[in-house]
Amino acid sequence: MKPISLVLLALTVSAAAGASPAARGVVLTQDPLVMRLDKDEFRIAFGINGERCGDNGCSGTIHYRVEWKTADGTSRSELKHVNFTIPPSAHRTIAVDRQYFDTAEGQHTTEVVKVRVDAITYHIGAEHAAQMARL
Repeated sequence: MKPISLVLLALTVSAAAGASPAARGVVLTQDPLVMRLDKDEFRIAFGINGERCGDNGCSGTIHYRVEWKTADGTSRSELKHVNFTIPPSAHRTIAVDRQYFDTAEGQHTTEVVKVRVDAITYHIGAEHAAQMARL
């Protein structure tokens, strides 16, 4: 009986590993888009596919790390987060975060080197999405 249980467990793990992105929950539609607005001001946009939220919609948070470099070559990294809400029946949305990365008040040009998403948390349901929208 144990060999059968192990085989079933292996099949279950393999099926979960090969699951489509939609089956895993809320996912990004592409890599984050970084838009420069000024020497030290950026917008970081995330396209979000929430088909799994279904007709109830969902809301959540993207936890990400931004690596950037100052004009003098100093590299820095910051943990950030941005909230999102996918309205009922929409299945997709975007979240845009506004960032300033230089403390010299625009005197120096900074470069965003990398944006890495660490986690996406979400809750399914119109009630929770409405609560997040009010916050």
